[in-house]
Amino acid sequence: MSIEVKNLFKYYGDQAAVKDITFKVNSGEIVGFLGPNGAGKSTTMKIITGYISASSGKVKVCGIPVTESSLDTRRKIGYLPENNPLYLDMYVKEYLTFVGNIYKVPNLKERVDEMIEKVGLEVEQNKKIGQLSKGYRQRVGLAQAIIHDPLVLILDEPTSGLDPNQLLEIRSLIKSIGKEKTVMLSTHIMQEVEAICDRIVIINKGEIVADNTAKDLQSEGGNLTVYAEFEGEVTKSMLKKIEGVGKIEHVTNGWLLESKDNVDLRKRVAKFAQENDFLAITLRVEEKSLEEVFKNLTNR
Repeated sequence: MSIEVKNLFKYYGDQAAVKDITFKVNSGEIVGFLGPNGAGKSTTMKIITGYISASSGKVKVCGIPVTESSLDTRRKIGYLPENNPLYLDMYVKEYLTFVGNIYKVPNLKERVDEMIEKVGLEVEQNKKIGQLSKGYRQRVGLAQAIIHDPLVLILDEPTSGLDPNQLLEIRSLIKSIGKEKTVMLSTHIMQEVEAICDRIVIINKGEIVADNTAKDLQSEGGNLTVYAEFEGEVTKSMLKKIEGVGKIEHVTNGWLLESKDNVDLRKRVAKFAQENDFLAITLRVEEKSLEEVFKNLTNR
């Protein structure tokens, strides 16, 4: 188990930022840690990294309690905070060498060159960090997070503020790194979660409200909806006669039929079409988008 959080609380005065949360991240997993602003994401990540302490509860990284062996756990963690605090007057190689020296990385010169190649900084390696675009600064942040070869990588909004091309590049880089590391990342970009993450943990108002794969979250809760497209003049009143059909919505070329009893309506719709001499051109189950799932879970 790479990360284990159990019954975690964090109070700021009388306000609970994190309330009794429990979850695990297995070795080799990429887990998306999602939630609206102020939900407790960054607080939880800072506690895991040892940056701040918990009010109560237990956090282990690679089996080591963070509160008992903070330095040992920090050696096993690579951390890219949301604000990516870099020394803008330092050159790229100079900065990575500086960070490597803090971690006492062996063969540091070779390791710095390896990191520059790994994150795609070759063309910018001789510039000052302050001269780099935000996308390249994020690459520097990722390089410093993995220069000591940590087992666990924690990324807080790693693609915030990037343009579409930079976003795709950093996303691809994170996915590549995730083949070798355990990664926990916070983001508001749902396409990123679907593209990168093996599992999703959603936190709302300091509490865990979901922990599952994206596919399973999209199929959980609510009634199944079928999209049906027919050849012929089908009316809403006709569709209401199909057993189990609840809400009916007409869309551009077809109909959205919601099941009352949460069953797959396709057989019943196909039977309806056959009995009324219609051709069912399209019949498919409509999955909820991850954005809809997130909205439903965080607006309760």
